Amino acid sequence: MVVVSLILLGSFLQERLEEHLMYSLLVEEKKILNQQQISSEVKSRLQAFKDMQKTSQGLQHAKYKLLVGAPPHEKKLLTVGVSSALHPHESRLLDTLHSLFQASSGPELDRVVMLVSLSDSDPERLSQTVANISALFRTHIEARQLLVVRGQLSGPPPPGTLRPEGRPSPCEALFSVQKADHALLMNFAANLSEYFLMLDDRVHCMPKFISSIYWTLSAWKELPWVTLEFSSLSFAGKVFRSSDLPRLASFLLVFPKDTPTHLLLSEFPLLLAQNTPIRFGSSIFYHVSNRSGLESACFPADKEKVFGEPDNPTASVRTDMVVLSTNIPQYAYTLNQESFATLSPVRGNHLTVILEEPQKVIRIEVLTGSDKESKYQLQRGRVELGFGPLEDLGGCARYTLLGPVVEGRLDQMVSYEEDSLEALGCIRLLVLETQESWLLIRQIKVWTTEYDEEEEG
Repeated sequence: MVVVSLILLGSFLQERLEEHLMYSLLVEEKKILNQQQISSEVKSRLQAFKDMQKTSQGLQHAKYKLLVGAPPHEKKLLTVGVSSALHPHESRLLDTLHSLFQASSGPELDRVVMLVSLSDSDPERLSQTVANISALFRTHIEARQLLVVRGQLSGPPPPGTLRPEGRPSPCEALFSVQKADHALLMNFAANLSEYFLMLDDRVHCMPKFISSIYWTLSAWKELPWVTLEFSSLSFAGKVFRSSDLPRLASFLLVFPKDTPTHLLLSEFPLLLAQNTPIRFGSSIFYHVSNRSGLESACFPADKEKVFGEPDNPTASVRTDMVVLSTNIPQYAYTLNQESFATLSPVRGNHLTVILEEPQKVIRIEVLTGSDKESKYQLQRGRVELGFGPLEDLGGCARYTLLGPVVEGRLDQMVSYEEDSLEALGCIRLLVLETQESWLLIRQIKVWTTEYDEEEEG
C-alpha cells in the first residue's frame, strides 16, 4: 500500500509539475487569448499577429541617424521614450525634457535613459532643435542619459503606413505618421533597458516619477502583465516590458492606415492575455498644453479622471489576524482617523471587506503604516477582488488579483471585462510574507462614482 501510495503521489506531482510548466510557458511565451474575447477588427488580423516570430521587414532594416548623444554602456532599468513631430510654430519637447530631468535625482537618472525620436521634415527646424537640446542638456548627454535619434522605415510600406498612390484623409495621414514614429521609437529602444515608458512631447511629470515606477515594477516583477498605466492619458504614461516591444512595434504597422494608434495600444494587452487595464489611481504624468486643431479632431480628448471623497459602501470586515482589545477590524474601513493595528501577521493572513450589496467599484486605495514616518507598513501583500458573495457574509466564492501592495499602499482603478455584468462583492488584503512587527492598516478607501464637475457647478 505504501508503494502504491508513493506511485500515485509521484504521478500526481508529475501532473502538477506538467501543469505548472505549461502555465509558465504560457506566461513566458504569452500565447494569444481566446479569440472570442477580442474585438472583431483585431480578430480579423490575429493570424498575422501570431505569425510575428520576428520583427517586421520594415523595422528589421530601419535606418537610424544618431543626432545627439550615445547609447549607454550597460542595459538600464527603464527607457523613457518620447516621439516628437515638431510643430511649425512651437516646440513642446524642450519643456517636456526639462520636466523629466528636474523631477529626477542623480541616483534615479542612473537607472534610466531618455530616448527622443524626432521626425520633422523641415531640415532647418530639425537642426535648430538638435542644437537647442545639445546646449541645454549637455551634462545629461555627456552622462549618456539622453539620446536623440531620427528613424526611417525601409522596404515596402507596411499596411499601417501611407502609400504614394493613396489619398488619405487628414486623420489617416496623422495616424499613419504617428504609428510609424512610435514603431521606430520602440524598435530602437528594445535593447536599451528592461522596461519602456512611452511619453509624448507635451507631458510634465510628478517629482520622483522614476522611483514610483521602480517600486511598482519591483512589486509586479513576478506577476503577469503587459501594460502598466501610470496616467489616464491615451498615449503617455504606459509602461511595457522591452521584450514585448518588437511585437508591439510590428503590431502597430500591421493595421490599415485609418486605424487610430490609441485603439491599437488598448487592444495589444488583450492579445497577450491581459483582459483588463492595469491603471493606477494617481496619475504621475499630465498634459500642459492643448492639441493642435487637427490632433483634437482626430484623437479623443485626454480628460483626467477626477474623484471626490471616497464613498465606502456599507460592509462588514473580517480578519484572521490578531485582534487586540477594542481595536476592531472595522476601523480599517471607517472613513475617519481610526485604524486597525495587529501584531506579527503571518503569511496567508487576510483582512476582508464584505460588501452588504455587490457594487460596481471603480477605484480602491489601501493605506498601511503610519502616515508620517511610514512605520508598520505591510511589507509584502496584495489586494484581491472577490466575486460571488457567500451566505452569512462568509466572504466570496472566488478572488482575482487587483494588484500588489507597493511601499505599504495600493491605489488602483478597478476595471471589468467587456460586457461583464458581475459586481464586486469583496475586497481582500492578503499577507504574503510573515513579518515580526506591528502592522497598521490605516484605511481602505472605495469609490463607486467619479466626481461630476458639471453637476457640482
